[in-house]
Amino acid sequence: MPDILVIGFDPHTIPGFDPAPVAAAIEQGSRAFAELGLAEDLFLIDFDELDGRAQTKLVERLRVRQYDCVVVGGGIRKGPGLLELFQVVVNFVHWHQPQAALAFNDSPGDSPDWVLKALEQRRNR
Repeated sequence: MPDILVIGFDPHTIPGFDPAPVAAAIEQGSRAFAELGLAEDLFLIDFDELDGRAQTKLVERLRVRQYDCVVVGGGIRKGPGLLELFQVVVNFVHWHQPQAALAFNDSPGDSPDWVLKALEQRRNR
């Protein structure tokens, strides 16, 4: 069973944001991972921990076990003013999980589709 790490924001910690749609999409993605036989490990970043605490926690998680694929969520890539965080996340994944395939999603609900594509790309490299 492939191990998948999904990195995104905890929607309940984003100021002025309705978390319900994103939380529902995260649940949908988790169900799809389970149906596909993929072991999802969800790492949600608390928006209040962007002062460096989130990065420390991410490194700790990346050191716990080897992942077959790591998903970097759209909120981290697309959010205004978050380019530095995106760069840090990608570099940490690269340095601590060099064998893992990287996937990027459009929304939490389509993460499994992108993981399957990334795992296929890794097999065919």
